Amino acid sequence: MSTNQPPAPSTAPSTGKSLGLLSLGHACVDIYQGAVAALVPFFLAERAYSYAAASGIVLAASLLSSVAQPLFGALTDKWSLPWLLPVSTLAAGIGVALSGLSGSYALTLAVVAVSGIGVAAYHPEAARIARIASRGSHNAMGLFSLGGNIGFAAAPLMVSAVVATGGLRASPLLVVPALAGAALCAAALRTVNGTTTAATTASAAARRVGKDDWRAFLTMSGAIVCRSIVFVGLSAFISLYARQRTGGGDVAGTAALFVLYLGGAVGTVAGGRLATRYGRIAVVRWSYALTLPAVAGTVLVPGPFLYLFIALTSAGLYVPFSLHVTLGQDYLPRHVGTAGGVTLGLTVSVGGLASPLIGAAADATSLRTALTPLIAFPALGWLLVRTLHEPDMPEATTAPAPIPHHNTSPSPGP
Repeated sequence: MSTNQPPAPSTAPSTGKSLGLLSLGHACVDIYQGAVAALVPFFLAERAYSYAAASGIVLAASLLSSVAQPLFGALTDKWSLPWLLPVSTLAAGIGVALSGLSGSYALTLAVVAVSGIGVAAYHPEAARIARIASRGSHNAMGLFSLGGNIGFAAAPLMVSAVVATGGLRASPLLVVPALAGAALCAAALRTVNGTTTAATTASAAARRVGKDDWRAFLTMSGAIVCRSIVFVGLSAFISLYARQRTGGGDVAGTAALFVLYLGGAVGTVAGGRLATRYGRIAVVRWSYALTLPAVAGTVLVPGPFLYLFIALTSAGLYVPFSLHVTLGQDYLPRHVGTAGGVTLGLTVSVGGLASPLIGAAADATSLRTALTPLIAFPALGWLLVRTLHEPDMPEATTAPAPIPHHNTSPSPGP
């Protein structure tokens, strides 16, 4: 294994470049996760959808994504599928770009579902390659997650700029980030190729010595489901809710969604740094605990202070985001692709299942009443994560070569 040490310095710049390109590509893909929620007010305005019908569009993107992503994760446990990155990026963009062209509700659901499948196909393989490029660094994986959060934050601004001026018929312009993202992914794959063999060899060794802790993984997954319900519920309706609570128009709604997503970018960066100092489990526990009053303020406090609580909610929800991914990978060292598919996909997207219930409750009562139950979910998540422990790290017993050493925890998955 010592023969691997000399090339390490020469590969460090290329892996750093790869991670940067992957982060930018991640931003382009996650624009389309944020774009679906950002389109909801325009669907209501132009097509007179009810709250329940509009939330069904969010569900269409979330449902197939949540089901498909663990399947793609399982595939990346067995095979390297780097071609998925540019192809899935294009699928995510094309689905959203077509969503405004037809007044047919069924066709709108279908193309949004295609976008959701594209998002699902992208994340496990991208996280696998990012794990290689980051050499197992929590802060570096946080940078990859940050790219996605920036994409989320850019989504309402992009959708507002395109659709508010040209209507839903202008939606084909929304494909532009997908074209850029596909090019970035292709460039990232070219720069990372030199490190994949060494990382894959180390990962195979890790599978021989690692032990899966399914109980801890499933407990953490339950907490992520709670987080997902809060995040997706707010994503779908915070724009409409901000208009009601502040008395503002389109700008007030777009600003609220932007703050929700932008706070995630700040939270992700803070999460990696706090975990380095205090440990991942401690940071995850405090994040869920502090999210409870933040969500309560978002739902209950009127006027401009609403934006402060939205920002605090976003930070609280996103501080543990990249930590969930690395913890999941370390809990399941023999099934890291599956772990990535679940932590990045199933448990994140499953919150979309709650959106139609929130929409139906809003139609029957009020949007404030429908959003109030979201306050309980951070508390439930905290009860689950307080039972977690730091996973065993099998890499401590493996060879010290730079790239393999930092990648002995995961398998070829993300």
